[in-house]
Amino acid sequence: MSDHESNTGSGQSDREDESGQSSRRSFVAGACTIGMGGALLASYGTFFSYAGRYLYPSKPAPKGWMFVTVASAMKVGDSLTYRTPAGAPVAIARQAEHGDVDDFIALSSQCPHLGCAVHWESQNNRFFCPCHNGVFDPQGNAVSGPPADADQPLPRFPLKLEDGLLFIEVDMDVLPNGAASQHSVNELEGNDVNESGGIA
Repeated sequence: MSDHESNTGSGQSDREDESGQSSRRSFVAGACTIGMGGALLASYGTFFSYAGRYLYPSKPAPKGWMFVTVASAMKVGDSLTYRTPAGAPVAIARQAEHGDVDDFIALSSQCPHLGCAVHWESQNNRFFCPCHNGVFDPQGNAVSGPPADADQPLPRFPLKLEDGLLFIEVDMDVLPNGAASQHSVNELEGNDVNESGGIA
């Protein structure tokens, strides 16, 4: 083999190496361009999403009055758990017997600390969260435990009394899967509650 033939052969392999590197470079450059373009589009999408929420805020959920129970069915110290159409649990307690709506209080029964179940303890005149010993006064203000440290009261729900019937004002949104087709689950502690809301 002559020197000329060997030079020609090595020249071809050099050109093949350069063309292979060139195609790899163009592939990497194209992939980077596509990646940066995708990231730019995603950031614009996020921007327009936030702008849309700001310019067109969602409407607040409609509110309505829902039947809870017959007022005379609850004695002083009794409490029940009511579940809103959206599925939120509410603790309703009777704290007095003056014959008006102020005898009752309705508070979220989810502890604002970590969402544990809060219940009324009539013997201690308090709402109590057993998870971390969160204590709330009869009006739902945190008095000890982590909720008191963070100054987190229990959210309150408006109540009204009409013709001896107790009603609660709640958001009328329902769960998307229809799980709250039974709008309330009334569980009177120590008693069975019939379908009309009275004690069976």
